[in-house]
Amino acid sequence: MRSRKWKWLGLGAVAAIAVGSAVVTQQRRRRRWRDLDTTDIRSRLHERFADLDRRA
Repeated sequence: MRSRKWKWLGLGAVAAIAVGSAVVTQQRRRRRWRDLDTTDIRSRLHERFADLDRRA
């Protein structure tokens, strides 16, 4: 009986760590996107389209 409690506690801890790391990763991505200036975004898009034109 005692080992079941530890098993569930460990499973809960692993789940909490997984969810926490996913949230942190998502917040970093959002922060990077918000910190970009509109001119930076525009220049990146132009570069991507230029690459696509060169490949085609």
